[in-house]
Amino acid sequence: MKGKKQTSIEEKRKAQDSWFYAKGLFALSAWLLFLFALVMSYYAAPESNYGIVKYYNIDVRQFWLTPLTGYLYILLWLSAFTCYMSLLIGRYRNRRRADNPEYHLIFLLTVNLIWLFYILSQLNIF
Repeated sequence: MKGKKQTSIEEKRKAQDSWFYAKGLFALSAWLLFLFALVMSYYAAPESNYGIVKYYNIDVRQFWLTPLTGYLYILLWLSAFTCYMSLLIGRYRNRRRADNPEYHLIFLLTVNLIWLFYILSQLNIF
């Protein structure tokens, strides 16, 4: 196969540097914080008022639990911050077109910010 051109890009990096591991650690912690926020929102959000609940006249909580909502708010901001830090490291570390653009972190940051604004609107803060 002497006369054929090589079409794949040759990888010249010898080993992964500390920025690669830092970016991965930030991305993993962002997703874990988001999962903790999902669990926290289950306990902080108002309870659903289903038909069977109305039939048996069971009292349901119609308001957000303030202490848990504060923790949820902090978790979402921490998740958004670590996600942003991972994107920022990737922005300055990735130099090739073949490097992964990290779409999952952009999605996670968007969901975190939308969820933060939703919580603020439900608590009538703005």
